[in-house]
Amino acid sequence: MNKNNYPKLHNATWPGIVGKGPDSEPPISLDTLLELTANAEVDGVKFDGIDIGLFEPHFNIDESEDGIKRLADRVKSLNLNIGSLVAPIWGGPAMGSKEDRAVFVDMVRKSCEFGKKLRDQGVRPYGIIRIDSASKPEAWAADPVNNTKLIAETFREACDVAADYGEKLAAEGEICWGGMHSWKSMIDTLEAVNRPNIGFQADMAHTLLYLLGYNAPEHRILPVDFDWSDGAALDEGLRQLTAALRPWTIDFHVAQNDGTVHGTGSHDKTGRHCQALDPNGKLDIAKHAGYWLRNENGELTKAFKHICWDGCMFPNEVMTKQQTWNDILAALIKVRDHHGWNEA
Repeated sequence: MNKNNYPKLHNATWPGIVGKGPDSEPPISLDTLLELTANAEVDGVKFDGIDIGLFEPHFNIDESEDGIKRLADRVKSLNLNIGSLVAPIWGGPAMGSKEDRAVFVDMVRKSCEFGKKLRDQGVRPYGIIRIDSASKPEAWAADPVNNTKLIAETFREACDVAADYGEKLAAEGEICWGGMHSWKSMIDTLEAVNRPNIGFQADMAHTLLYLLGYNAPEHRILPVDFDWSDGAALDEGLRQLTAALRPWTIDFHVAQNDGTVHGTGSHDKTGRHCQALDPNGKLDIAKHAGYWLRNENGELTKAFKHICWDGCMFPNEVMTKQQTWNDILAALIKVRDHHGWNEA
């Protein structure tokens, strides 16, 4: 049996909220997701923790000390840790007005404070604060140069706040966020921020669409008429993509994608998260995860202590089945078997 105990294996709770709501299916409660995560088991292996989105209805960003202690105690009772946190920054676009940008930075500050309290409770030994530009690609495209400067300025202020808490910020690479909707735009934005405590959050479902140039045709890597049966070309495209973004990557989501975009509820169309065993998935999950977890020489980077499965916008019927999470856990275990390591 493989004895790798790193990276730690996490589930995400925000798929119970993202794409849900009044114009879609109802959100799935935090308690339900915690139970499904804690009850998942494959050959005696269980999830090590959860990553959480700090937004309603799961969380109040201004939660009291007592409320955070109750959360920590609940998670501990399930033998889980908490890793990365998603800051609820969408009320203040990073390239918006001065007031908008102040709201963005304040949400990062509150998220860092929340994270610190979890660390103080002994339940958050690793992880980052996740951000995005909270801006649409179409709005960004109206003035790419100046909008990138505004995003970078906002991110710099947020980085300075995060540094006071010993936190790193990871910008999510997703086609629905302006200024990070393509691999090249993402790098341009990160370089413009120029802070040591910012990096990239790679999600295998989202970054696959970087290859196809959704929302940025000029940056596509695979040809317009790409044939998905050409595995060698897909591998080469992923090598190019990961070579560019891996040096920035400080948080990683394992996921599957069928090469299409998808949106539910009020969420913009973005990379479709497929189930772990979806026959239409274009990725060899364990193999292609290695492109992010290993450098160009095949050596493990060990750039982060945990990996997280992200599966947003699945129907509630799928998400409330225990087998769904067992299959997901099995996929994560396979990634760790191939690309993990052991620490005392």
